[in-house]
Amino acid sequence: MDVNKFEQLVRTSADTLYRVSMSMLKNEHDAQDCVSEAILKAYENLHKLKKEEFFRTWLVRILINECKSTLKKKGKSELIDDTKLPEISSRDNPYINVEIGEAIDSLPEKIRLVIIMFYVEDYSIKEIKRVLNIPEGTVKSRLSKGRALLKEQLE
Repeated sequence: MDVNKFEQLVRTSADTLYRVSMSMLKNEHDAQDCVSEAILKAYENLHKLKKEEFFRTWLVRILINECKSTLKKKGKSELIDDTKLPEISSRDNPYINVEIGEAIDSLPEKIRLVIIMFYVEDYSIKEIKRVLNIPEGTVKSRLSKGRALLKEQLE
Protein backbone atom coordinates (compact mmCIF):
# COMPACT_ATOMS: atom_id res chain seq x y z
CA MET A 1 0.00 0.00 0.00
CA ASP A 2 1.39 3.38 -0.95
CA VAL A 3 1.27 6.58 1.11
CA ASN A 4 -1.59 8.10 -0.91
CA LYS A 5 -3.78 5.03 -0.41
CA PHE A 6 -2.93 5.04 3.31
CA GLU A 7 -3.90 8.72 3.62
CA GLN A 8 -7.16 8.12 1.75
CA LEU A 9 -8.11 5.17 3.98
CA VAL A 10 -7.23 7.11 7.14
CA ARG A 11 -9.36 10.06 6.01
CA THR A 12 -12.37 7.84 5.37
CA SER A 13 -11.92 6.28 8.82
CA ALA A 14 -11.37 9.52 10.75
CA ASP A 15 -14.91 9.91 12.12
CA THR A 16 -15.02 6.27 13.18
CA LEU A 17 -11.68 6.56 14.95
CA TYR A 18 -12.77 9.67 16.82
CA ARG A 19 -16.11 8.21 17.93
CA VAL A 20 -14.54 4.95 19.08
CA SER A 21 -11.84 6.74 21.07
CA MET A 22 -14.36 9.16 22.62
CA SER A 23 -16.63 6.28 23.58
CA MET A 24 -13.75 4.73 25.50
CA LEU A 25 -12.00 7.78 26.93
CA LYS A 26 -14.71 10.45 27.27
CA ASN A 27 -12.01 13.11 27.01
CA GLU A 28 -11.49 14.96 23.75
CA HIS A 29 -7.80 15.66 24.24
CA ASP A 30 -6.97 12.06 25.12
CA ALA A 31 -9.18 10.80 22.29
CA GLN A 32 -7.41 12.96 19.72
CA ASP A 33 -4.00 11.93 21.07
CA CYS A 34 -4.93 8.24 20.81
CA VAL A 35 -6.23 8.66 17.27
CA SER A 36 -2.99 10.39 16.24
CA GLU A 37 -0.86 7.76 17.93
CA ALA A 38 -2.87 4.93 16.35
CA ILE A 39 -2.44 6.44 12.87
CA LEU A 40 1.29 6.84 13.43
CA LYS A 41 1.64 3.25 14.65
CA ALA A 42 -0.41 1.99 11.71
CA TYR A 43 1.85 3.84 9.28
CA GLU A 44 5.00 2.54 10.95
CA ASN A 45 3.64 -1.02 10.88
CA LEU A 46 1.93 -0.91 7.51
CA HIS A 47 4.20 -3.68 6.28
CA LYS A 48 2.55 -6.02 8.82
CA LEU A 49 -0.91 -5.60 7.28
CA LYS A 50 -1.49 -8.76 5.26
CA LYS A 51 -4.72 -7.87 3.45
CA GLU A 52 -5.62 -4.32 2.48
CA GLU A 53 -9.36 -4.99 2.79
CA PHE A 54 -8.89 -5.39 6.56
CA PHE A 55 -7.23 -1.98 6.94
CA ARG A 56 -10.12 -0.33 8.79
CA THR A 57 -10.50 -3.26 11.19
CA TRP A 58 -6.74 -3.33 11.77
CA LEU A 59 -6.57 0.43 12.39
CA VAL A 60 -9.48 0.39 14.86
CA ARG A 61 -7.81 -2.50 16.72
CA ILE A 62 -4.63 -0.40 17.04
CA LEU A 63 -6.75 2.52 18.28
CA ILE A 64 -8.52 0.39 20.89
CA ASN A 65 -5.16 -0.82 22.18
CA GLU A 66 -3.98 2.80 22.40
CA CYS A 67 -7.11 3.78 24.31
CA LYS A 68 -6.67 0.88 26.73
CA SER A 69 -3.07 1.89 27.24
CA THR A 70 -4.13 5.46 28.00
CA LEU A 71 -6.74 4.22 30.46
CA LYS A 72 -4.11 2.16 32.25
CA LYS A 73 -1.59 5.02 32.36
CA LYS A 74 -3.95 7.63 33.72
CA GLY A 75 -6.20 5.45 35.79
CA LYS A 76 -9.76 4.95 34.68
CA SER A 77 -11.33 7.16 37.35
CA GLU A 78 -9.24 10.12 36.26
CA LEU A 79 -10.49 9.92 32.66
CA ILE A 80 -14.20 9.57 33.31
CA ASP A 81 -15.90 12.91 33.51
CA ASP A 82 -19.69 12.84 33.34
CA THR A 83 -19.81 16.36 31.94
CA LYS A 84 -18.07 15.27 28.72
CA LEU A 85 -20.21 13.07 26.51
CA PRO A 86 -18.76 11.18 23.56
CA GLU A 87 -19.39 12.74 20.18
CA ILE A 88 -22.15 10.42 19.06
CA SER A 89 -24.91 13.00 19.05
CA SER A 90 -27.22 13.96 16.23
CA ARG A 91 -24.59 16.45 14.99
CA ASP A 92 -22.37 13.56 13.94
CA ASN A 93 -25.05 11.10 12.96
CA PRO A 94 -28.52 12.29 12.03
CA TYR A 95 -29.95 8.92 13.03
CA ILE A 96 -29.05 9.39 16.67
CA ASN A 97 -30.82 11.92 18.84
CA VAL A 98 -29.43 13.43 22.01
CA GLU A 99 -31.45 11.18 24.31
CA ILE A 100 -30.19 8.04 22.58
CA GLY A 101 -26.62 9.37 22.60
CA GLU A 102 -26.79 9.95 26.34
CA ALA A 103 -28.32 6.50 26.87
CA ILE A 104 -25.51 4.90 24.86
CA ASP A 105 -22.98 6.90 26.87
CA SER A 106 -24.34 5.46 30.10
CA LEU A 107 -23.74 1.86 29.02
CA PRO A 108 -20.78 -0.08 30.43
CA GLU A 109 -17.68 0.40 28.24
CA LYS A 110 -17.57 -3.08 26.71
CA ILE A 111 -21.23 -2.96 25.74
CA ARG A 112 -21.08 0.69 24.62
CA LEU A 113 -18.17 -0.03 22.27
CA VAL A 114 -19.99 -2.92 20.59
CA ILE A 115 -23.21 -0.90 20.27
CA ILE A 116 -21.36 2.04 18.68
CA MET A 117 -19.41 -0.17 16.31
CA PHE A 118 -22.54 -2.05 15.20
CA TYR A 119 -25.20 0.66 15.06
CA VAL A 120 -23.24 3.87 14.51
CA GLU A 121 -20.22 2.67 12.52
CA ASP A 122 -22.01 -0.18 10.66
CA TYR A 123 -19.44 -2.84 11.51
CA SER A 124 -20.65 -6.41 11.02
CA ILE A 125 -20.61 -8.87 13.90
CA LYS A 126 -17.64 -10.63 12.28
CA GLU A 127 -15.72 -7.34 11.96
CA ILE A 128 -16.40 -6.48 15.61
CA LYS A 129 -15.23 -9.96 16.57
CA ARG A 130 -11.95 -9.39 14.71
CA VAL A 131 -11.39 -5.86 16.01
CA LEU A 132 -12.09 -6.67 19.66
CA ASN A 133 -10.60 -10.15 19.47
CA ILE A 134 -13.60 -11.73 21.19
CA PRO A 135 -15.85 -14.66 20.20
CA GLU A 136 -18.81 -13.97 17.92
CA GLY A 137 -21.17 -15.14 20.67
CA THR A 138 -19.76 -12.50 23.00
CA VAL A 139 -20.41 -9.80 20.41
CA LYS A 140 -24.00 -11.01 20.02
CA SER A 141 -24.58 -11.18 23.77
CA ARG A 142 -23.19 -7.67 24.29
CA LEU A 143 -25.45 -6.37 21.51
CA SER A 144 -28.42 -8.10 23.12
CA LYS A 145 -27.54 -6.79 26.58
CA GLY A 146 -26.98 -3.30 25.16
CA ARG A 147 -30.34 -3.29 23.39
CA ALA A 148 -32.06 -4.44 26.59
CA LEU A 149 -30.34 -1.75 28.66
CA LEU A 150 -31.15 0.94 26.10
CA LYS A 151 -34.77 -0.15 25.91
CA GLU A 152 -35.02 -0.01 29.71
CA GLN A 153 -33.46 3.47 29.86
CA LEU A 154 -35.49 4.93 27.02
CA GLU A 155 -38.90 3.68 28.17
